[in-house]
Amino acid sequence: MLCLKMTVNVRPGSLWILHQISHLSPRPPIRSISHAPFACDHHKTYRSHVPLRVATFPRLRPSLPLKSTICFQPCRPASTTSGTGWYESLADSTPVHLTEQLLISVHQTTGLPWWASIVCTTVALRTVVTLPLGAYQAVIIAKVEALQVEIAELAKRLRYEISVRAKEKGWTEKHCRYQFKKNLKRIVSELYVRDNCHPFKASLLVWVQLPMWVCLSLALRNLSLGVSDAATALQTELAVGGTLWFSDLTLPDSTWIMPVSLGLINLLITEVFALRRMEASKFQKYVTNFIRGISLLMIPIAATVPSSMALYWLSSSCVGLGHNLLLRSPRFRRLCRIPPTRSDSDTPYRDIASSFVSKYIK
Repeated sequence: MLCLKMTVNVRPGSLWILHQISHLSPRPPIRSISHAPFACDHHKTYRSHVPLRVATFPRLRPSLPLKSTICFQPCRPASTTSGTGWYESLADSTPVHLTEQLLISVHQTTGLPWWASIVCTTVALRTVVTLPLGAYQAVIIAKVEALQVEIAELAKRLRYEISVRAKEKGWTEKHCRYQFKKNLKRIVSELYVRDNCHPFKASLLVWVQLPMWVCLSLALRNLSLGVSDAATALQTELAVGGTLWFSDLTLPDSTWIMPVSLGLINLLITEVFALRRMEASKFQKYVTNFIRGISLLMIPIAATVPSSMALYWLSSSCVGLGHNLLLRSPRFRRLCRIPPTRSDSDTPYRDIASSFVSKYIK
């Protein structure tokens, strides 16, 4: 504690100045295509100034000197987001602090070292939260894929009816295309409502997994760097809570083993998805290449963050790869009642291995 003591001797002639200061104050049916309606048939606010309150000095006796002691103690600055960027504001948010408490509770309850607590927490959250959502995503994708045959047949009938209507009313080719797209969109929407399989529901996994990944990453960052109230006493524990070559979880992995492994696992996950779609569209190829670039970009990023974050990222990617392979298992798909699709196989792992060999080795 840093203390600065200062003694002030007040002369009797100046007591009247202090005395003067003391006085300041369900499932709907699809409408028939022949009865489908066509479009052509119908002051800045400022903070108020807070008045300064001046402490009232006691009436002093001229014969006694006035001594004042001023002490300065180093204290932790209050957590605030004023004047900071969005990254610091996010790191100081309530979900991140709750995630810190979750990590601390797991570590104290299990009694495991910090590196094992991080791995166990990752496996538990990915299994309890994201695996059921991954199975639900597979159900939605299977239903949407099963509808493609019915959509193709309805599109053929719609194209014929529009051509008949065009001859009756003298529509132009541009107007025919407009009517076809508009009515086909309506039909497809009704099919999605009927089977409860709107493609947007397939993205539910991303909207849950991404915030969870961000909160855990920032929570480990706060604990490793000691930037939160809960992390001050735990930073020393994390410094000796690692193992093998990453014994200090508060420092980056200087060997680059975890960052490179992270990039390779993410690339492998991307390739497993790419090998399943042998006839990918141009847009799907763009998305696949973008994800490959992100996987490579994560390598230098993981080499600059604390080892605790790199360990969590690597553990999460390994669990994600295991879940993706598990969702290919015919037995697991039947257990989760995932409808069969054209891309299903009785030997999915053998097919992935043979496709990988034929694409990259031969």
